[in-house]
Amino acid sequence: MNTPSLLCTRCRTPLGEALFNQPELVPCPACAAPLQVAVFPALFRPLRAGRDGELLLIEGESSCFYHPQKKAVVPCQGCGRFLCALCDCELNDQHFCPACLETGRTKGKIKALEKERMLYDSMALSLAVYPLLIFYFTLVTAPATLYIALRYWNAPRSIVHRTKIRLLAAFILSSLQIAGWVVLFWALATRFRTHG
Repeated sequence: MNTPSLLCTRCRTPLGEALFNQPELVPCPACAAPLQVAVFPALFRPLRAGRDGELLLIEGESSCFYHPQKKAVVPCQGCGRFLCALCDCELNDQHFCPACLETGRTKGKIKALEKERMLYDSMALSLAVYPLLIFYFTLVTAPATLYIALRYWNAPRSIVHRTKIRLLAAFILSSLQIAGWVVLFWALATRFRTHG
């Protein structure tokens, strides 16, 4: 087995496979430094070699969109273009051409390539809570919070699983703030009408 060598952190001596994934600390064979080497199984798997596209031998066979002299093996699931083995980029059992893979990454259309996401639930909750410190700001932020909570109710929340409790809390808090402002304006209007 062609295992890449892992080195001792102190003396830089290559470590043998017998030291990998032991439940307790083991001494380095050269310097006796206590080590615990945790190795994932992927270290022992051989690297998959990339495939070359086969040359097109028979007239009338489908050819790759990017390499007309190479035989097509699969269509792109993004644009439908035929791809040779060289151009085929497999991701989660789907086949994409390099252009669709890049477009999907930049525009966020391929969810498996997504690295970040706007957390509208946290934004709405912050917009509902922080202005309570200076209550007058809630006249503007409460309707904005209500809009964000309703507009992004069905939007993907996070790359890791989160519930809608933050959006619900922001919705309730901003509704109470709006109700408070309505009651305040109604009370002021009635007072001016009766005393005014």
